[in-house]
Amino acid sequence: MFISSAFAQTAPAAAAEGGFMGSLTGMLPLVLMFVVLYFVMIRPQMKRQKEHRSMIDALAKGDDVATAGGIIGTVTRMAEQFIYIQIASGVEIQIQRSAVTQVLPKGSAK
Repeated sequence: MFISSAFAQTAPAAAAEGGFMGSLTGMLPLVLMFVVLYFVMIRPQMKRQKEHRSMIDALAKGDDVATAGGIIGTVTRMAEQFIYIQIASGVEIQIQRSAVTQVLPKGSAK
């Protein structure tokens, strides 16, 4: 009990002696973690989103595509937010543009 009281009484004095530089060095590991997090996780994710957006914008009628659900088909029509893909002869489905995960080489949907 006495030791914990002694530490509690001396803790503010130790922090006051460090001043601005003491608090700055205390925050340095936290700032470094955020910088590393940005370069390791956030920037690559932003790059992938940009590549996905450009792929979706470049879609054209006749492209073979794969969706997030694993459906493979050929683009038949395009609307502003949706595309229509033919998955079998006479079977056409409507999906959101963002559901397209990749554009496949020609002829792979057959």
